[in-house]
Amino acid sequence: MAENLTVTTPSDLEIKMVRVFDAPRALVFAAHSSCEHVKHWWGRGNPLDCEMDFRPGGGYRFVEHAPDGEWAFRGEYREIEEPERIVQTFEFEGMPGQICVETLELTEESGKTTVTSVTRFDTKEQRDGMIASGMSEGAGQSYDALASYLAKLN
Repeated sequence: MAENLTVTTPSDLEIKMVRVFDAPRALVFAAHSSCEHVKHWWGRGNPLDCEMDFRPGGGYRFVEHAPDGEWAFRGEYREIEEPERIVQTFEFEGMPGQICVETLELTEESGKTTVTSVTRFDTKEQRDGMIASGMSEGAGQSYDALASYLAKLN
């Protein structure tokens, strides 16, 4: 796991991840809102096929081309409040029908942006299964790639 990522389980149905980025909130939000940016960091920085319709009711689909295989994910944007909040569903296509809801909150202080992500599952078993799958490590690697990408843009 990346050392700058904090992962906790605030309830039996949730996983919370917190990471601070050395970049303004508008830039961090932009990095989440278009394929132009997302393909540089999501999926641990591996090559990524990206489709996005970034609006409430719109959707996304990412296919990560990793050394250990191809991994596809999709979801729907439920709420978007630029530049501070994104609520979206998340589904790993390898486990269809297990859909969780992610809420990202972005706050800025002194030019640094804290991203707080809370993922809510339907059951404790789904939450624990996601933890056991290596979600924290993958998210940490993606956030490391995001930090590197933001440093190039900032």
